[in-house]
Amino acid sequence: MDRKSLGQATAVGLVLQVLMIVIGHIVPALRDPGFAIGGMSFSAVAGFVYARLAPGNWGSVLAAGAIAGGACAFGGIAVSAALGDVPVSLLALGTVSSVVTGAIGGALGKVGRRV
Repeated sequence: MDRKSLGQATAVGLVLQVLMIVIGHIVPALRDPGFAIGGMSFSAVAGFVYARLAPGNWGSVLAAGAIAGGACAFGGIAVSAALGDVPVSLLALGTVSSVVTGAIGGALGKVGRRV
C-alpha cells in the first residue's frame, strides 16, 4: 500500500466531503438525501483516485480504497455532526457505508488502469 497515494486520495475525498457539508449547512434542503448520496460518491472518488495513483494488486487497491473512503467520510461526518446537521450516531453507519463505496471506487480505478 502506497502511503503517499493513500494520503492524497483521502485528502481529495475529505475536501469534497467538507465542501458538501458546508454547502449543505448553508442550504439545508440539500442535506437529505444529498449528504448520503454525495458522501458515498465522494468516498468512491477517493478509492478511485488511490487506484489511479498507486500501482498494486487487487487486495492492496481494494483495502486502500476502503481506507480512503472510510477516512474521508469519517472526517466529513464528524464536521457535519459538529455543526449539528447530523446525529453523532451517523458516524458508524456512514463510515461503514463509505468503506464499501471506497473499495468499489478502488475497483473501478483498478479496472481502468493498464499497469
